[in-house]
Amino acid sequence: MSRTGSLPPFTSRMSRAETVAALVYLPIHLLLLPRLVMDGTGGKLDAIQLNFVCYTVGALYMLFAQRRFLRRDFDPLCDRPGAVLREILICYGLMLACNLLMSGLFALIGALLADGGGPSFSAGNPNNNAIIGWAGKSYGTTAAMAVFLVPVVEELMFRAGVFGLLRRYNRALAYAAGILLFSAYHVWGFALSDPLLWLYLLQYIPASWLLCRCYERTNSIWGSIFLHMFINFMSLRALSMLQEFL
Repeated sequence: MSRTGSLPPFTSRMSRAETVAALVYLPIHLLLLPRLVMDGTGGKLDAIQLNFVCYTVGALYMLFAQRRFLRRDFDPLCDRPGAVLREILICYGLMLACNLLMSGLFALIGALLADGGGPSFSAGNPNNNAIIGWAGKSYGTTAAMAVFLVPVVEELMFRAGVFGLLRRYNRALAYAAGILLFSAYHVWGFALSDPLLWLYLLQYIPASWLLCRCYERTNSIWGSIFLHMFINFMSLRALSMLQEFL
């Protein structure tokens, strides 16, 4: 995470009102909005429809509430498009390498827990399993949500909101909080019923770290948004190819 002299200073910053708008929305998106949507639709939506509606609402909210910040942060992207693209590709390559190491780690954990891990852990990452199920049922809806809606909402909450705020005061704390909160966000709903599933938090650490790194090094939230889009797109393509092969 060291900075070289060729990198620009990190000047990306939300205003106080923009920061409040991003952080206040986090518990709304996590807890309140799904309940409101389900109540408003009479509980008729399945999981993929519910998530699609929630992320659509979130994306519209963020695009409106953060429109000035998104416009300001577009300038560094335009000033250094080659450097931004290079950083995105570097981060993606690092993520692939980290994921290989993580696969080995979880193979070891699985072997150690083979006799007492329980069916929920041995079934694999529950968040990934849910997405695989959604893609098999409605690939187009899942792809639209994962590639276009999710990155906008999550990057503005976690990177621009959490990381960007803390980065002003303490870089190490910004990375630690950004990585931990983003990783926990993806597993907490499943881990409430089985604490062993918290182990899958480890699988999100590489992507969490690299999204923070990309935001910092490109000096633009658009850098991490596009990296997040690319990661999700490539992951869905890999899942689609795997399903066709099987």
